[in-house]
Order: sequence, then structure tokens, then C-alpha cells
Amino acid sequence: MPSHAPGRKYSKSPFLLLALLALGAKAGAAETASVPVRASSEDASLEAPPQLTLQPGAAKPGDPVLVTVSGMTAPPTGTLAGRALRFFPWGDGYLAVSGLPVEMTPGTAQVTAMGPVTPGAPQVELTGTLDVVESGYPSRELRVAGKYVKPPASVRKRMAADRRAFAEAFAQDFSAPHFSQNFAWPRADRITAPFGDRRTFNGKLSSQHFGVDIDGDPGTPVQAANDGTVVMARDNYAAGNTVLVHHGAGLYTAYFHLSRIDVKTGTQVKQGQLLGKVGSTGRVTGPHLHWGVKVDGLWVDGERLLKLDFFPHLPPSVAQGGNAELGTQ
Repeated sequence: MPSHAPGRKYSKSPFLLLALLALGAKAGAAETASVPVRASSEDASLEAPPQLTLQPGAAKPGDPVLVTVSGMTAPPTGTLAGRALRFFPWGDGYLAVSGLPVEMTPGTAQVTAMGPVTPGAPQVELTGTLDVVESGYPSRELRVAGKYVKPPASVRKRMAADRRAFAEAFAQDFSAPHFSQNFAWPRADRITAPFGDRRTFNGKLSSQHFGVDIDGDPGTPVQAANDGTVVMARDNYAAGNTVLVHHGAGLYTAYFHLSRIDVKTGTQVKQGQLLGKVGSTGRVTGPHLHWGVKVDGLWVDGERLLKLDFFPHLPPSVAQGGNAELGTQ
């Protein structure tokens, strides 16, 4: 921020709703709309002071986060923990969908949003903090076929092709959400492995689990967690038969290890629509659904996504997805 034109900053300690009250500013002839200016005690109060709202009010590394701004007349720019936010019109304000990296250190995450509160006026900056709590991710050791721990040279070319296919699928143009209800479980069964657990395969290869494993008998249905477009329907070496759905707003859901795929790339799907069947293809220890959520380039916890309300301005009966309760092993 230029030292000769310090911006208006409104900060608040971390609450679910950060009510950030702004005062109007009188800009001199030399000021431009792109340069923040300091508010003074002589400024008149705005009729609708801008607000910055966070969901959840506290988060762990690997959680998705909704940042909502109201009281601005154009999409703001902003950051969460130093990562750029992409806002789009939503309800009576603007929404950005983001997340916290799994490797983030507990403490606080800074949140900023900057934009105009009246057309053509200088911008104001809203600031806040999000409490980042310990993740508590467990560790476990798994046994899989040796070829998945040390892939033979014959499949390395295939794995490289898989990586290119995933990169292409996750490179969709940014758009507003394609859905009109909150997210729901892709199937109702017990959780056999939560997001984030640290894994050792056959005592050699360590990784972190970027999804939620949901139990299921082979051939039982897997459904779309929300409306969107299928951007991958493909057999991959480690993920097995895979479906990826793009939901807009930089948000994707992933469905791994399917025994059968029932959609094609480009298919428009609705929440609850059949995508495929539970299976044990790829690197697995048994039949289950690995359900992943990726937002703004980060894998995040799908269980936490289900707790977010994208439609707080709508009656609960309209906004709520059909979320079934699942148990954790």
C-alpha cells in the first residue's frame, strides 16, 4: 500500500461475523478510485457499512473457508493467509471460496478484502483474522500391492499421462458456482479413513490422505455431491476409475476407485445423480469410495465442506443439501 496514501483499514478479532464498520471518505481531486484513502472523524457514516463474514469461525489446516463481503459496489480483491481470493457476486454481496493448506502452522490467518463502497469512490480495506487450530491428523500404516509403492518402469509413462490429465481437468475457467444448494454426501455409509491422516505404505512410502474414505460394497451407487460438470471420467493408475466434477468457483469433487463409471466428460450432473459404483480399482486395500474436494488448488476436508452454508440468505429448507449423518470408524 503506498505510504503517501494509507488505506482505510477496519479490523476485528476473529468471530464468525466480522462486522467491519467503514466511514465515508472525501477524496481530493488528486485521488483516484484505485488508491485507498484514510477515513477521518469528519466523514459521514455509510448507510450500509461493509461487512466481512468468515465460515467457519475457526478452522484447522486443510479446511475449506468461505469469505463473504457485503456493502461494496464491485467485486473486491483480497487474501486469506497470503493467498489471493477470487470474489464473485453472491446474494447481496460477494463470495470467495478458499481453504487453508494442510501444512499451515496453527495460530491465526490474516484475511483482507478491498473494494469501493460507492460507485467511483476510493476503495476501503477490510481486515480480520481467522483462528487456525491444531489439525490432530492421525497416522496409519497400510499394506498394498508392491507395484503401487515402487511402480515399475512400464507404468511410469502411464502415471505421467495421469498427472497431465488431472492438471487439464483442474484447469477449468473460473466461474460463479453451478449449484443452488449446499453440498451433500456422495453416499451414506461409515467413514473408514478421514481426511488428512498420514500414511505409510508397506513401511516405506509416506504420504497424506487428501480425501474421505467411505465404506461400501462393490457395485453400490456413488452420487454427485452437488450440481456441476464432469471434467474427468477416466481410469488412472493410482486413483483407479475416477470421476471429477467441476462445481464452479474453483471447486471440484473427486470420486476414486470406482468399479464402474456411469458418466462421460462434459456431462452436466445434478446433486444425487449416479456417477458410478463403489469399487477397488487403483491403489487400495479394499472396496470403498475415496471422496476428495479441491478448492482454489488445495485439497480440503470434504466433511468440513458439508458444514458450510453457501446460502445463509435463503430459508434453510431451500439452502440445505441432503446431508446424511455418517459414522467414523
